[in-house]
Amino acid sequence: MTLSASTAPAPDTCPLYVDLDGTLTPSDTLHESAMLFVRRNPLNLLRMLAWLPLGKAAFKQRLASAVRPDPARLPFHEPFVQFLRDEHARGRPLVLASAADARIVQDVAAHLAVFDDTLGTNARQDGINLSRAHKRAAIDAHAKAHGHSGWAYAGNSRDDLDVWAGSAEAVAVNASPGVVASLRRTHPQARVFEREPLSLKTLLRAIRLKQWSKNGLLFVPLLGAHSLNPALWGVVLLAFLAFGLCASATYLFNDLLDLPNDRAHRIKRNRPLASGALGIPTAVALGAAMLVLGFAIAWSVSAGFTAMLLAYTAATLAYSLYLKRLALIDVLVLSGLYTLRIGAGAVASGVDLSNWLLAISIFLFLSLALVKRCAELEELEDDGSSLAPGRGYHARDLASLRAMGMASGFLAVLVLALYIDSQNSQKLYAHPDWLWAAAPVLLLWIMRIWLKTGRRELHGEDPLQFALRDPFSWGTLLVMGAIGLAATVGF
Repeated sequence: MTLSASTAPAPDTCPLYVDLDGTLTPSDTLHESAMLFVRRNPLNLLRMLAWLPLGKAAFKQRLASAVRPDPARLPFHEPFVQFLRDEHARGRPLVLASAADARIVQDVAAHLAVFDDTLGTNARQDGINLSRAHKRAAIDAHAKAHGHSGWAYAGNSRDDLDVWAGSAEAVAVNASPGVVASLRRTHPQARVFEREPLSLKTLLRAIRLKQWSKNGLLFVPLLGAHSLNPALWGVVLLAFLAFGLCASATYLFNDLLDLPNDRAHRIKRNRPLASGALGIPTAVALGAAMLVLGFAIAWSVSAGFTAMLLAYTAATLAYSLYLKRLALIDVLVLSGLYTLRIGAGAVASGVDLSNWLLAISIFLFLSLALVKRCAELEELEDDGSSLAPGRGYHARDLASLRAMGMASGFLAVLVLALYIDSQNSQKLYAHPDWLWAAAPVLLLWIMRIWLKTGRRELHGEDPLQFALRDPFSWGTLLVMGAIGLAATVGF
């Protein structure tokens, strides 16, 4: 609803003008729009660079004409939103005033249904970016046009200090301590909605430090070759660090591109980026820094390993941008990325890679990739949905995927059994017959993980992350290690 002079509230009712980016939402709708635009087509990044010389207002207008974030998928500062609902209920005029494109501001206002009017950047109308002094002038003119001699403002950043300077009342939301201190010099009674500080724990969650455990596959070629050379283990440790940094960077970029779908997910909506705990610019800067450092470390290992890491990074980004939306292709890519880690470990250490190991890895990791997809689809069934957001699967695909996954897991055990009587095992192991004990142990673990998936016990979780906190899986790993030792030295 738009305020009109005839229906304006009494002059002593102080209207509240509310900033959008960083205040109403901890995120920034311009950054959200940019991520959506790049997700649609990576070449759109070049288009945005071409728009920059046009100025902020025109840039926002071009981007908003191409794509706008869905307000229902944006994170909001809930305590502040509740405060606005209470103010709206008691009849206080509320206006959403933002430097964002006017159409985005109107979309958000319509979604929350507590605002009486909106003010936003309109490049076609005046070409002015509605921030700082421009926003203050627009708010002052708007308030006077509706019969108000004074107005209140809710903001969050240093850019808002110019606006607060002209306000009768001030509200700070998600503001840094420095901004709050500056604000209190002019508005000692300012109301403050505290900002949750960015903690180390939040950063570690964002870079998925737990996922570094997958890079332990880099050590598999050394274990398979029974190498105890400390120098080689040191080199692979450096390779592990490089892989971890690049993997974390790609996880950040994946989360940036998948923000709308993550926010629609029961569990993923709590991720730092999806929840707004970590800002998009911070995530981009952190991801870029980790990529540079990761490749610098990789180059110190070897040029061949750097090429393997480059292939991994390119494949992961292709997966994030497009391939994960292709049914079946996505799980093949995921299994290939796991196997590529093993190949990278062989290149880093200079160990010859066994074709038997590659075959077992491909089938085993394809099975685990299908476990992940089945767990996600089972969550969809429980939620009554038929289509996986951002994926190429329907709930009715579950039975087919489950059959493929179990068959792939059994094939991995079959390859292991065939390997036991091969010339490779005869050369490498003093007592290869012990390896027959590994086949039923691995078979039991695979059947159990699929049984738990069917019982909805994975809750859409990555099976390897589930295994890390599963005592049975740790026991299985210890038993497999003991069997390998027995095959090597005998008892």
